[in-house]
Formats: sequence, structure tokens, C-alpha cells
Amino acid sequence: MCVTADGEQAEERTRILIADEHPLFRSGLRRLLTANPGFEVVGEASTGHEAVDISRRLRPEAVLMDLNLSGIDGIVATKTIATRCEGTAVIILTASEDSEPFFAAMRAGARGYLLKNAGVDDIGRAVDTVRRGGVAFGPVVSDWVLDQFTLTNGADKPFPELTDRERAVLELIADGRGNAAIAHELNLSIKTVRNYLSRIFAKLRIVDRSEAAVYARRAGMGQ
Repeated sequence: MCVTADGEQAEERTRILIADEHPLFRSGLRRLLTANPGFEVVGEASTGHEAVDISRRLRPEAVLMDLNLSGIDGIVATKTIATRCEGTAVIILTASEDSEPFFAAMRAGARGYLLKNAGVDDIGRAVDTVRRGGVAFGPVVSDWVLDQFTLTNGADKPFPELTDRERAVLELIADGRGNAAIAHELNLSIKTVRNYLSRIFAKLRIVDRSEAAVYARRAGMGQ
């Protein structure tokens, strides 16, 4: 607590560092956060190394961390901050709609994970939650967590080398769906669907979606 000029007590502001390579995004987020009297943006970082260095010097209570940073990426920066900066909680704030970076970030020590389409109120609640020692997830991320708890034995599934989301994409390929339809069905961007396709082709050692559909149907996938 701090004391104001008139002798009343006021809540100390939560000190926040924004780590993102895009200056326009950083400035916009700073403006939104500082409109809340409970928050103070103490710094901005455009690279992973800067995020670590500023966190070690200023010890903010929260770091809003993008995954795509130069030098060292957001996962490595998160792990370093979680290890070396006691009292600083990292919240990943990313445009990636892929579940795999989420689990990597949480293993690295992140305390929250939001997509960049989250509203400022959602971000504010996440900051408040991690400052109190909690963990904060966005709605889509919560679905990923629930999926992990409801997994059946991977040996009972076709193509166990694929993640659940990759398998869901392959299932829709087997149904003859195009990228736009898959994106709509799974609430993903078309770019993310393309990324999933690339990983599926690499893991199954196939060259195109036609071959993927044949493999999937032989395994009993699709309608």
C-alpha cells in the first residue's frame, strides 16, 4: 500500500513490461493498460534479450510476452525470467492459434497465455490473477487444457505421432474439406491450418492433401 497526499491509502500499481517486436502494438497496448490506474507500464522490449535484461533490472510484477521475438524467442525468454526473476510472472500474449507453443510456454514457466484478440479487460484480469499467484488462460487456451485432461490412450488412436489438433485437421481432410472450411470448423486462421498441414505431411511423410486423405480413410477416419 502507498499513502496519497491527503493521507488516504491507495493500492500500489502493478508494474508491467511489454515484450513485442512490433512498436505499434506495444504503443497501443501501453495506452490501453495505462488507462487503468492500477497498472504502470515500466518498460518495453522488442527482442528476447531485451525482455530478459529489463526484467532483471526493473523486476516488473508481470511481463506480457510475445512468442516471436528476435535474438531469443519468447519461450526461451520466459524460461530465463521465470528462473532468474523471482516475483515476475510472464503472460504470453500471442497471435499463434497453435496449442503446441502453449504447452512449451507453460513448461518454461509462463503463468498465463492469451491470444492477441483478447480484450484489454481480459488482459487486465490475467495480470491481476498472476500477480496474486494464479494462472490465467484465454477461452481457446482453456479448451486446449481440457483436451489434455480428456485424452484417451494415444495407442487407441490412428497416427499417434500427431497431436489431437493435427488429427482433427486430418479428419476434416478425410471428409474432403478445404482449408477455409477447416479453419471455420476449428476456429483457426487459414494460415494456422496451412501450418498444421505442413506438420502433418512431414510427420506422415506424405506430399499432398490427396495422399493425406487416402491415408486417413484407410485408418478409418472421415465420414
